[in-house]
Amino acid sequence: MSVVVNNAHDDEYFMAKALQLAARGLNSTAPNPRVGCVIVKNERIVGEGWHVSSGEAHAEVLAMKQADSDTAGATLYVNLEPCAHQGRTPPCVDAIIKAGINRVVLSSRDPNPLVNGKGIERLKENGITVLEGLLAQESIELNIGFFKRMESGKPWVRVKVAAGLDGKTALDNGKSQWITSEVAREDAHRWRARSCAVLTGVGTVVEDDPRLTVRHIETSRQPQKVVVDSQLRSPLSANLFKTPGVTIATAVTNKEQLSPFIDKGVNVLVLPDSDGRVDLAALLIELADKHMNEVLVEAGINLHSALLRRNLIDEMIIYYAPKFLGAQGRGMLFLDELEKMDDVAEREIIDIKKLGKDFRVTVRF
Repeated sequence: MSVVVNNAHDDEYFMAKALQLAARGLNSTAPNPRVGCVIVKNERIVGEGWHVSSGEAHAEVLAMKQADSDTAGATLYVNLEPCAHQGRTPPCVDAIIKAGINRVVLSSRDPNPLVNGKGIERLKENGITVLEGLLAQESIELNIGFFKRMESGKPWVRVKVAAGLDGKTALDNGKSQWITSEVAREDAHRWRARSCAVLTGVGTVVEDDPRLTVRHIETSRQPQKVVVDSQLRSPLSANLFKTPGVTIATAVTNKEQLSPFIDKGVNVLVLPDSDGRVDLAALLIELADKHMNEVLVEAGINLHSALLRRNLIDEMIIYYAPKFLGAQGRGMLFLDELEKMDDVAEREIIDIKKLGKDFRVTVRF
């Protein structure tokens, strides 16, 4: 491969290319980060690569393989610090050094303690110039769950809600299918596809009997499914249990109650809190320990509110349909009693997008 570009001296241009490549692994790289790489020599792109899935070659190695032997004196652009440790694949820094690359431009350091700064140090020790921090925010955003898990020991928690313009998420009788259009539902499946797990509550299992699988778009893997069910009320005949990859978090300790779920192949986590409910913080730590970066919550008002009260929500994606469900309809969240506007927390809207008849609002907490 040898591609000439007009703005070949523009580091930002090549890093943007690396980020575009990295985004190709949006739904497939977990638990690894999404990484893309571009190699440039004599004003030409000579190699490109992106990490496809865990256990396979890293982006840098694939780009160098495409460049063949045309790497001596080249610049390598990558959105995450090259690894310097032996994992399921050899250290990328060794391959970079061996290839004779003399300059590395990267967006952000790898927050993994096994890597953080060590890759950069090794490159510099071997006479390679390193420039870091280019389009760093874009790189972090692309790997927001990986960064959160490495830095806090918890996954990025994203709550998805569909509502009418009056903020109601269901009719008074609980009926909610379908508030939004097919276009919005397809978009929601994209968030499912990139997530490591979809988290729901027992109320949603009983009332809606969802599958929580990715169906509207193509994907190479399905997210795990996690149910918060303090008293084990989920019927084993539910759609969720017809496919593998289900975890139930419960406060029940009785082995006779647990056995039917275990026999069904369900992974059972017994995590009671002091009130006899599921310890949600402990659950998120368990999911992070299982290398889950992003968790999508598709539940009801009770679980959403419980997560909010414990400050466990990082982001909400709200799909608004041009409908009004009425004052008696179900709301999004239960909040502590508010007496004046100064008591109302203000959140940050980071994105608004039109989707057919509906629109999507992304809110950060």
